[in-house]
Amino acid sequence: MSVFKNLFRARDKPGSKPAVSDSLNGSAYSFLFGGTVAGKNVNERSAMQMSAVYACVRILAEAIAALPLHFYQYNAMGGKEKALGHPLYAILHDEPNPEMTAFSFRETLMTHLLLWGNAFAQIIRNGRGEVLGLYPLMPDRMTVDRDARGRIYYTYTRSDSDGNTLGKQSSVLLMPEDVFHIPGLGFDGLVGYSPIAMAKQAVGLGLACDEYGAAFYQNGAQPGGVLEHPGVVKNPQRVRDSWNAIYQGARNAHKIAILEEGMSYKPITINPQEAQFLETRKYQIDEIARIFRVPPHMVGDLEKSSFSNIEQQSLEFVKYTLAPWISRWEQTIHRTLLLPSEKPQFFARFNVEGLLRGDYQSRMSGYAVARQNGWMSANDIRELENLDRIPAEAGGDLYLINGNMTRLEDAGIFAADFPKTDKEVET
Repeated sequence: MSVFKNLFRARDKPGSKPAVSDSLNGSAYSFLFGGTVAGKNVNERSAMQMSAVYACVRILAEAIAALPLHFYQYNAMGGKEKALGHPLYAILHDEPNPEMTAFSFRETLMTHLLLWGNAFAQIIRNGRGEVLGLYPLMPDRMTVDRDARGRIYYTYTRSDSDGNTLGKQSSVLLMPEDVFHIPGLGFDGLVGYSPIAMAKQAVGLGLACDEYGAAFYQNGAQPGGVLEHPGVVKNPQRVRDSWNAIYQGARNAHKIAILEEGMSYKPITINPQEAQFLETRKYQIDEIARIFRVPPHMVGDLEKSSFSNIEQQSLEFVKYTLAPWISRWEQTIHRTLLLPSEKPQFFARFNVEGLLRGDYQSRMSGYAVARQNGWMSANDIRELENLDRIPAEAGGDLYLINGNMTRLEDAGIFAADFPKTDKEVET
């Protein structure tokens, strides 16, 4: 039984048989990975052996982990400021638990999201309900279900690799307030679908292409063939083994064969180019990139990328790929980690400004427009460029405007202060 099946299958009644087919009914999800039409078994871990899957997962996980995550509060002026004194600031920005950095914590949970479709972490709270720490939980050992009253609860199967925060029981019951759960795309709002499960045929074809290519070069970049003998071979196995020992493998390619007793070798020619092997491998890279919505140039496919469009593709990666994941993280943090009394005042935000910035000349031109029109100060600009602030007494926080501009209704008022000419008096 697939490990993923245990996560999404509704809990079986005593004596009942587990489901044997895919189910999309309510919260009873069962994704049977198993074999694919291409003949390869696909699950979350075997999929990572395909370079395109590994690249996409790594790109997205590291991108979310590397983004600065700050915890803010609204101030009396209607703006926001960093809530440095709140316990959640250090947990989210620096160290969610004594064993992990914020980067490794977010990277781990994003990897779970991208492979299993769900990310779980145990929330450690004090007596006042405040968060003291977050510990990742493996999605393949978590079950999400509802009780008779419709309330959500989590059942986690503990292993020796888990910390002592779960106790020593093999099965742990967790309430929603004890679990930091980020679901991916799903239909019932409880759990998300595994992208690997939903696209297992595409992943299986990619794995089959990798195996075919490796076997092709293992056989000296030559397909199989037939040894023909004019008579009857008494021991064909010995002849086959002798041939493979001398000529099989990439290191033995292009050796000169010596045939005895009138034997001849006829290769079974299947040109990989004719079988569209190279095109299939390349298409599968685009297929996997499409599943994770990663621009092909980020996984090494530069065929359709150029100097004129690669910057735009990078911006689209932030807006259309990272933005939904960022929203999931921010909203789950607000819903799960904040107390009801804190939600109107505090919030968490990822800073993506660094990824959206253009080249140096474009940034300076934009800053000049913002500075001249009074909606950015010198210190606002310097913070975006990671420069030290100018002291307030030196004018670093001043907002300036161009003196040539005036309100429309005030146009021409300055002319009233000048004496009229003789011609204007006559008229």
